Amino acid sequence: MLERRVVVAIEEGLHARPAALFVKLATEQPAAVTIRKADGAAVPTSSILSVMTLGARLGDEVVLATDDDAAGPSLDALAAYLTTAG
Repeated sequence: MLERRVVVAIEEGLHARPAALFVKLATEQPAAVTIRKADGAAVPTSSILSVMTLGARLGDEVVLATDDDAAGPSLDALAAYLTTAG
């Protein structure tokens, strides 16, 4: 299992538009990825409702994970989105 721990740098957190853009990026990836807060259950990055329900806010640490050992680039792309404030 591959994981990336990142701190959310998006001012609005994963709410509404940022969540929709994150899910769009996630569905464009060749690997299935999950996201969770450090103390929470993992949810699929392909589900906008699940991502929004996560409640990830600015400054929260989240964990991106996949069972696909070749999915490093997918994790990197999603991590880059979450850690870019702009």
